[in-house]
Formats: sequence, structure tokens, C-alpha cells
Amino acid sequence: MGKITVTLKKSVIGFPRDQRGTVAGLGLRKLHQTVEHEDTATIRGMVNKIIHLVEVTEIPAKK
Repeated sequence: MGKITVTLKKSVIGFPRDQRGTVAGLGLRKLHQTVEHEDTATIRGMVNKIIHLVEVTEIPAKK
């Protein structure tokens, strides 16, 4: 299974509390902060909820 990097590109100010909670749940605290997660359905669902706030890059799995 591969990994993805998630970077916060837009401030969460003015967005609903559930979206702010999703950003925090992914471990993002500051603008332009990047975190790495396993590419699972749960993480993808969280990212899809806040896709307008983040940038996602896939990291291919090592063989």
C-alpha cells in the first residue's frame, strides 16, 4: 500500500467546525505544513471532505 502527503494550502478560518476537526485529525496545524499518511480508505475519505483546503501528492509504494 502506498502513502500520500497532505499539505494544508488554505486557512480553516470561516469553515465549518467539522472541516476544522478533519484538518486537525489529519495532524495539520499550520499553513503549508505537510504530513504523510498511509493511503487507506479512511484517510482518503477525510481528504475528500477537505479537498478544497489541501493539496495531495501520492508517494508510490516501494517494492
